[in-house]
Parts: sequence; structure tokens; C-alpha cells
Amino acid sequence: MTDNSVEKNITVNRKAQHEYFILQRFEAGVVLVGSEVKSARQNKVSLVDSYAVVENGEVWLYDTNIAVYDQASINNHDPVRKRKLLLNRNEIRKITKGTNEKGNTLIPLRMYFKNGKVKVEISLATGKRQYDKREDIAKREAKRELQRRLK
Repeated sequence: MTDNSVEKNITVNRKAQHEYFILQRFEAGVVLVGSEVKSARQNKVSLVDSYAVVENGEVWLYDTNIAVYDQASINNHDPVRKRKLLLNRNEIRKITKGTNEKGNTLIPLRMYFKNGKVKVEISLATGKRQYDKREDIAKREAKRELQRRLK
């Protein structure tokens, strides 16, 4: 069985890879209004500083900025409103268990279209310390230097 799903990135949270250790990834649907989807099609979405929280058995996405759609009517959406994420019960249970551990948080990694639906990839993550970030930079520089010498 082949997976014929077509994915098109809307935006990627590049800061997340630098700031956090990614422990587990989940794919979630997002409840959006029409003008938000139109704005997402124009790639006017920012995941910087956004996070997700489990509240009353539901997962909510906070501080995601989906820009106001220019051609929408006067009843346009609020750009930074909280948005509900659609996950199944088992995934929500895993996320709740993971976020209850000290130091873990839930952050969005990327937002994309999959078969015409807006999806967000969220991850259970732990924050990096300053020395962890320096270590990653040193590894990346060493790898880059090795590639230069091989050429």
C-alpha cells in the first residue's frame, strides 16, 4: 500500500530544533476558519514563540500568528487566537503523560497542507541548556569542516 498523500509546507519553526531536544512527534489537525486557511495558503503563518497545552482533555495551540486575510470581509479572524488541535484519545493521553514530567513542553515544529487539510506537527520536547546549544554548534562546525576537507 503506497501513501499518496501530498504535503506542502506552510511554515517551519526553525528555532525549535535549536532550542529544544525533540522527544516525540505527533501530527494533528487544526480547527481553522475560512480566512485563516486562505491566509495559510499564502504562507502568512508564524510558529515562533507558539506552544500547545492540554486543557480538559483537549489540546490547544497558543500564540500562533496567522495573518489577517486581506480579501476577507470585516468579520476577519483574530490573528493570535487559541486554536484547537485534533488528536485521538491515545495521542492526547501520551501527550498529557509526557507534559506532566518536569521540564517537558509541547511545541509546534511545522505547519503544512496534507491532502487539502491544514496539519501541524507538534512535539514533546525538553529545553536545551546553553552548553547543549554550544555543543551542537561545535558538532555542526566540525562536520562542515570535514566536508570542506573531503572536497
